[in-house]
Amino acid sequence: MPKVTLFKQDGSNAGDIELNDAVFGIEPNTHVLHEAVVMQRASMRQGTHAVKNRSEVRGGGRKPWRQKGTGRARQGSIRSPQWVGGGVVFGPTSRSYSYKLPKKVRRLALKSALSSKVKEDNIVVLDALAFDAPKTKQVVSMLQALNVDEKALIVTVEKDENVLRSANNLQSVKVVTVNEVNVLDLLMHDKLILTKDAAEKAGEVLA
Repeated sequence: MPKVTLFKQDGSNAGDIELNDAVFGIEPNTHVLHEAVVMQRASMRQGTHAVKNRSEVRGGGRKPWRQKGTGRARQGSIRSPQWVGGGVVFGPTSRSYSYKLPKKVRRLALKSALSSKVKEDNIVVLDALAFDAPKTKQVVSMLQALNVDEKALIVTVEKDENVLRSANNLQSVKVVTVNEVNVLDLLMHDKLILTKDAAEKAGEVLA
């Protein structure tokens, strides 16, 4: 089982903690990680792009001139694609880009992302995390005490309004609950800071 140092909120050492080997100690699967990131980023796309084809563009109901005898090419509508102001052929239409990977693949990707944080020594486990009031200064001082100066993802076992609002003003810090942890957030943030309870719950649920 991977063993990491347990810290207090003020940065002092609180002993060691053993993490679940089946979640935090596997060999990261880079292919599955890539698949999960592509899926998440695709699902974030709005897909609201659209153009009008010849049936949707306004006008063009009447045949512009008779079929024969004018010497000109036959035309059925002034809204055909070759006309200025006509419809667009094979243009983009509104669609959803989201799709889902199999449950086992998603779970493997999440375990791979967590294990990579442990492997790269980019994980910090806190004994507890609580603030008396929402103050950004408290988060900044905690990060300084833990020697964290990179982008950080803070994971709590349950939603804590004080912690959430304290970190809101910091662009490099994001707070999520253990149920909201996802591969993209884990890879986009350099350091993973999670509470002891969150680490234990993640180990139980994902194992």
